Amino acid sequence: MKIGVVGASGYSGGELLRLLESHPNFTTAYIAAGTQAGNAITSVHPNLLSHIGKNFQATDIFKINSCDLVFFALPHGESAKLIAEVKDGIKVVDLGADFRLLSTPSWEKYYGGKHAGTWTYGLPELPGNREKVSHSERVANPGCYATSISLAAAPAIASKIFNAQDIVVVAASGTTGAGKKLASSLMASEVINSLSSYKFGGVHQHTPEIEEALTSLNGGEVKISFTPILAPMPRGILTTVTSTLTDTTLTSAGVHKLYTDFYKNEKFVTILPEDQLPATSSVLGSNYAQMQVAVDQHTNRLIISCVIDNLGKGAASGAIQNANIMCSLPEETGISSLGLGA
Repeated sequence: MKIGVVGASGYSGGELLRLLESHPNFTTAYIAAGTQAGNAITSVHPNLLSHIGKNFQATDIFKINSCDLVFFALPHGESAKLIAEVKDGIKVVDLGADFRLLSTPSWEKYYGGKHAGTWTYGLPELPGNREKVSHSERVANPGCYATSISLAAAPAIASKIFNAQDIVVVAASGTTGAGKKLASSLMASEVINSLSSYKFGGVHQHTPEIEEALTSLNGGEVKISFTPILAPMPRGILTTVTSTLTDTTLTSAGVHKLYTDFYKNEKFVTILPEDQLPATSSVLGSNYAQMQVAVDQHTNRLIISCVIDNLGKGAASGAIQNANIMCSLPEETGISSLGLGA
């Protein structure tokens, strides 16, 4: 299949190119980056040695329409206008936010501008989503924080074991999660040896996405209080999700079994042994989510810890997983199965 990557000069675009190199069924035929058009691919992604001598191309709808499947890795709000010109029959996975939300008021509140519409939400591990992805030509890839938080909360929400209207989330992400935009807050001298909260006080744009994804499991209102943290590392997300238990007899062992059973058939979600805590280094470069759960009996709260690679499961490898499902291929095709480790 001929594959296009639009927005290939960004971090997610570069990770897509890296992973697509080893995909046995996909051939990357079109690599576009509007701001870098004409420049060498390796001037931006020097690790991609197979692309030596190749340049980024300009964004061209004719070339997009010559592909069988296209990944869009553009900033939020930029893909919708291009995708409107993509011919029917061409499969599209959009890594941006343009088509994730169901609610027009939520889009206008958290992103601004016109809501482009709603596509199939591409988090296959949520019940019912995999089947929808398999029958879709257009799939909205989830946000990185949304992936980690939704996976962490889903079993508890689906089984109604904790208060779905009082979910507290604190999650730390590496700096690649902010993209390649120039900002003083992302300079090495500002980030190294420092942690800082940002988009503080319920304003982060992934909030409505997470609530919508989890509401579909709960059958009722879901509310999260989400505080994101910028961590002094390039990539990875560590998420902590808590809420009050509805059943005071539950133990850590009982919840561990519930989570293990919920994800027992999922290739890319691992509930760790009870004596092991998740670490971002374990999942870097992979499509895995690793989790641990515990019951804080002092406060009667359930605590879930989850790690993913924001550029992997939270972006590029998650997008390839969706593309594989859309093309009736095994989900793990072309996706790294092991994290890099420490």
